[in-house]
Amino acid sequence: MIDQAERLRAKLKEEVSQSHPFKTIAVVSGKGGVGKSNYSLNFSISLCKKGHRVLLFDLDIGMGNVEILMGRSAQYSIADFIKKDIPLKNIISEGPFGLNYIGGGTGLSHILKLDDMQISRFTGELSQLIRNYDYIILDMGAGITEESAKFILSAQEVAVITTPEPTSITDAYSVMKHIHLMDDSIPFHLVINRSDGEREGQETYKRIAAAASRFLGRDTDLLGIIPDDRSIQQAVKRQIPFIIYRENSAASKAIRTMTEKAGAEPGEQAGEHHPSQFISKLKKFLFNRG
Repeated sequence: MIDQAERLRAKLKEEVSQSHPFKTIAVVSGKGGVGKSNYSLNFSISLCKKGHRVLLFDLDIGMGNVEILMGRSAQYSIADFIKKDIPLKNIISEGPFGLNYIGGGTGLSHILKLDDMQISRFTGELSQLIRNYDYIILDMGAGITEESAKFILSAQEVAVITTPEPTSITDAYSVMKHIHLMDDSIPFHLVINRSDGEREGQETYKRIAAAASRFLGRDTDLLGIIPDDRSIQQAVKRQIPFIIYRENSAASKAIRTMTEKAGAEPGEQAGEHHPSQFISKLKKFLFNRG
């Protein structure tokens, strides 16, 4: 009897540890072409290399950049889930270092056309799936629409990708403002991409952070700065994630630093978010078609 009780306690302890941490991160940008999908993919792979279980969900309508960047093609898509009743678990493909991903293309548009029964099926199957992961990374399209907002607002955190270009900075602030007006509690984490150096990256961050503080009353965290690294362009041409193509490059080191920072947050903060909370929010937004 004592042995059985000890086994039960051990099992419960194991289940708690397996569900910790759990994070959903929506990766957004104010404009296209700033390296959002490249960041999402390499950040996800870096998390996997540290032993985390990661599901990368490509929700960039019409692009499907994640698969292109890996040089892979998924067998199924969300369209197959809807039209052919293929289980959601069969739509997940495997990438480098155990990364699981759901390919994009027209995924978000298909999801938003689901009827009530299909929404229940989708969220039900997704609820079972995401319990197997520590991180859910949502690679959103550029800008923000009423449709993409349903997923962004369901996430625990938002990573905003920008470059030091003035138009990129302006657009990054605009998308942050848009999200803030819908929900002023979601944390923002800034990633400065294609920076000429640490100084330019810091100056870019300070400009956006100052605007967010003054006009939105929001604190904004700097997740990291990715230098303008030639190895990134070389990796893209070869369709190899740059963190694999050249793991000791400046860009790869920056990604690893961000991964360590993301994983070093207080346990109680990460533990506040559970798969059921993400599913509950998403279900509410998907059913609300108004």
